[in-house]
Amino acid sequence: MGRQRQMRRTRFGLFLMVFIGMVPLAQGSELTLRQGPESQTISLSDIESSPLIHVEMRHPEGPDGRFSGVALDTFLADQGLSNANRVRFVAHDGYTTFLTPQQRREKRYMLVTRLNGEPIALADLGPFMLIVPDDVAAVLQGTEPMTRWIWAIQEMETR
Repeated sequence: MGRQRQMRRTRFGLFLMVFIGMVPLAQGSELTLRQGPESQTISLSDIESSPLIHVEMRHPEGPDGRFSGVALDTFLADQGLSNANRVRFVAHDGYTTFLTPQQRREKRYMLVTRLNGEPIALADLGPFMLIVPDDVAAVLQGTEPMTRWIWAIQEMETR
């Protein structure tokens, strides 16, 4: 698993070097939300219309500070997707992870939209991240996996 994570980081770093050279960092604060054949683009302000929550932390991949965003379940409810059987997250580099309703009940996931009050730049793993605030210390200590954490999210798909 360590080698796969390292390869992912390397690919992501190479992707960022190319992507940052082509697109301004302020761009991309939109999330594509797919449900079956239907697709919509959700803006940062639409996401943040759900109540914001905050956590001070250091992300295991580097960024440090005040992470702000919305509870994933609240966001899904606001979008009419509370009963989704599966939520798939897709990062800019193609990495994906899935959450089932049971996994969403086991942990409080947070869809991070800001770092230190600003939209998250691609260089800081943005524009969106999925984290588990209650697991931060355990993840940093290596006693809890971060297999469901994902960053540089560009798309969510529900089924």
